Amino acid sequence: MSSKKAKPVVHRIVSSAHLADNRIGALSELEFSLSMVVNAYQRWMVRCAEASARYTAGVERADLAALDVLVLHHVNHHDRAKRLVDLTLVLNVDDSHTVNYSLKKLVRIGLIEAERRGKEAFYSTTAQGRRLCDQYREFREQCLIESLTHLGNPESAISDAAALLRGLSGVYDQGARAAASL
Repeated sequence: MSSKKAKPVVHRIVSSAHLADNRIGALSELEFSLSMVVNAYQRWMVRCAEASARYTAGVERADLAALDVLVLHHVNHHDRAKRLVDLTLVLNVDDSHTVNYSLKKLVRIGLIEAERRGKEAFYSTTAQGRRLCDQYREFREQCLIESLTHLGNPESAISDAAALLRGLSGVYDQGARAAASL
């Protein structure tokens, strides 16, 4: 009779089993979960922005994409004008053209405005943009925050998850640099 114990079978929820067959198979499980969360989060941002636009006086149909919503909220952040380079850095977006497209779109629909200072443009929210951000915050409170309170007190777990995700962001950025040199 053998004294070896059988390895427990680990059932991971992954999209690519071939990527989970390694020392840290849980990473594939996390990556699949991240994909689901990113898609759900982007869908949420777009739907909440659409609803906010309907309830914000003076804002016509906005047709905002997820990146547009992120850019709008960051431009509104701290009520301080931002440059394109500030936005791409904070949002961790490599392709500045996509952020620039969002900025032009937000200016065109009247949610932000651009002010030239020398060779650079600085962007800030208009009164309509601030109202839309305020309405978004109200809907977020109503649709998300209330739901989270039914899970108990998730504040600490969410904060821990955010810290882990920020750390993983650095690991993936380093991995991307390493992969670019292969």
